[in-house]
Amino acid sequence: MQNLNDNAIVIENRRILENSKLYDMVLECPEISDSAKPGQIVHIKCGDGTTLRRPISICECLPDGSIRLCYEVRGKGTDWMANRREGERVSLLGPLGHGFSYRDGGRALLVGGGIGIYPLLSIGKLYSERATALFGFRNAGLVNSTTLFSSHDIGVSVITDDGSSGRRGFVTELLREELERGGVDIVYICGPRPMMAAAAKLCLAAGVECEVSMEERMGCGVGACLACVCKTMFYDNAGVAGESYKRVCVDGPVFNAKEIIWE
Repeated sequence: MQNLNDNAIVIENRRILENSKLYDMVLECPEISDSAKPGQIVHIKCGDGTTLRRPISICECLPDGSIRLCYEVRGKGTDWMANRREGERVSLLGPLGHGFSYRDGGRALLVGGGIGIYPLLSIGKLYSERATALFGFRNAGLVNSTTLFSSHDIGVSVITDDGSSGRRGFVTELLREELERGGVDIVYICGPRPMMAAAAKLCLAAGVECEVSMEERMGCGVGACLACVCKTMFYDNAGVAGESYKRVCVDGPVFNAKEIIWE
């Protein structure tokens, strides 16, 4: 169900890290909060000077009817978002897309890189202590929002490229170790495409179900413009494989990792 909400009210919009371009925005919009599923997105109208809405993953839906959006300023649209103040109104379209699936009673791993950690919070909250978050950052200065996860009894392990926080290395190393320990029912991944490809390959080799949240530049957000397609694999009734293109905005952003053609 999609809602066009022209009256979402900014409750909070703060910088997550000092001297960073990362922001945490909380918006009052019960129509979206009450219907959104983990992994879905909203499209935000970013002022009169931008034609296209900006797609932002929903970080979490809160009990008071608000939603949390965590984002990085990368251009004109997100810069407009960063300058919204408490009490201002924002136009949202959503919730959009296909979200994560939940395994009742299972154990989950949340694998995130950089700003890819944010879409994992909502699904992680459903698992609580049955989830472990594995996060990779470039350095200690970029480590953020881990308490959003730990406050819901989700265990968090951090690794950094330079070893300035946690271990030195890449998040795929943490994933490999967890998969080798066993007892993992499903893995949810979001982050840079090379990381997701490598992590998905590890899950496939271990025989563990894996879902990935894809990021592509979107236009309309409702599947009409075909600007956000990604290449996927499909199998016909005879079991013969072929290639097709799916729209991230409506068929995703979450896909079974086995569908994605990474190269």
